[in-house]
Amino acid sequence: MGIYHKIMVTLDCSPVDIAIVDHVVLLAKSENSTVVLTHVVHSHTLDQNRILLEKAKKGIEKYKKIFLAAGIPVEICLLSGEPEKELEKEIKANHYDLVAMATHGHKALSDILYGSVSGYLKHHISIPILLIHGARENDE
Repeated sequence: MGIYHKIMVTLDCSPVDIAIVDHVVLLAKSENSTVVLTHVVHSHTLDQNRILLEKAKKGIEKYKKIFLAAGIPVEICLLSGEPEKELEKEIKANHYDLVAMATHGHKALSDILYGSVSGYLKHHISIPILLIHGARENDE
């Protein structure tokens, strides 16, 4: 077994997710890793939470099938709340060896205005973070 026994793959159920999934499939196969597909539902009402949770479950299920087809053990972790805080808690509470996420490629001003989950995590966790730039619709 390699150094990455348990890999958290954060998904935001957007088109950029496939970039990290494709990369982690190769990494997890070579490392004999278990992958935990993780999504944080960030909602403001119960109705919105229910709708976003259903959307997340459908999105995650298609990626779960990709990992299972490659022979990679996969788990699902659905959280609710502020993404950066919930991910930090999950990472610190469990024994992950790597966090893998796709980035949207926001410019510096957008990161200042909207924040960056990856930027937050790099200052608050002690395990490696793998960032893959996901293609935006206008990049294709």
